[in-house]
Amino acid sequence: MSDATKGEGLVGVVLVSHSAQVAASVAELAQGLAGGSTTVPVAPAGGTEGGELGTSSELIAAAAAAVDRGAGVAVLTDLGSAVLTVKALLAEGDELPDNTRLVDAPFVEGAVAAVVTAAAGADLAAVEAAAAEAYTYRKV
Repeated sequence: MSDATKGEGLVGVVLVSHSAQVAASVAELAQGLAGGSTTVPVAPAGGTEGGELGTSSELIAAAAAAVDRGAGVAVLTDLGSAVLTVKALLAEGDELPDNTRLVDAPFVEGAVAAVVTAAAGADLAAVEAAAAEAYTYRKV
């Protein structure tokens, strides 16, 4: 099995939502639209440890550690406190892997773009740019 097949050297993606079901569903959708790619390390971090709506710094840190392959971790969030929780973790400096970035992107479209780009072997800057570009996607 090659390193790429195992996800080694690929950018990891963490999807932070107030809902565990939303985070898991967006992760499944993004991987499916990336051609069913399971090589990109993607982890949902939704809800609280007790299964309630909300955000959990512990779940986010664990998800980031799980997807870290040394190429960086892109973190996408849904709403308010998810953003604030990730910002607080980044400010602490020791809770998230080195080279972790909070990506300013729409949650669903950005997640798909991030996973597709990471699957192509792109670096963290390119994954971040692809996800952010999703703000320009027009529907009408």
